[in-house]
Amino acid sequence: MDVNTVREWSAPLGLVTCGWALAACSAVWWWLAETPSDRLFVGLLVVVLAVAAGSGSLLRPRLRADPSGIALRGFTGTRHHPWAQVRVEVRSRQRFGLSTSTLELDTESGELVVLGKLDLGEDPQDVADALDVLRG
Repeated sequence: MDVNTVREWSAPLGLVTCGWALAACSAVWWWLAETPSDRLFVGLLVVVLAVAAGSGSLLRPRLRADPSGIALRGFTGTRHHPWAQVRVEVRSRQRFGLSTSTLELDTESGELVVLGKLDLGEDPQDVADALDVLRG
């Protein structure tokens, strides 16, 4: 493998764009709402959609990996962890008849980051396999 190999994962761009479009449409709906209760409900919807789309925009890429380790982007900045300090695990759960998988990144500093398919844009098992290849 090339030592310059870098992989990145983040929320799908189409989903983030859709969130911004829905927030904009909801803002127009809020402008046209006639009753105070409608304005309150739609106003909350606008805020929730804008926060979700904003976090999807700001946290790009959410996870970045290269042969030296991983970098996790959060609201407080990006933290780099060398491979020797990271444990990678995929957890699968079944609830209400639906199976979900999450990627758990546990660092020696005690930080546990849990990422799902929406955070990564790919199946967590596929990301874990790619991380194993990068780790070497």
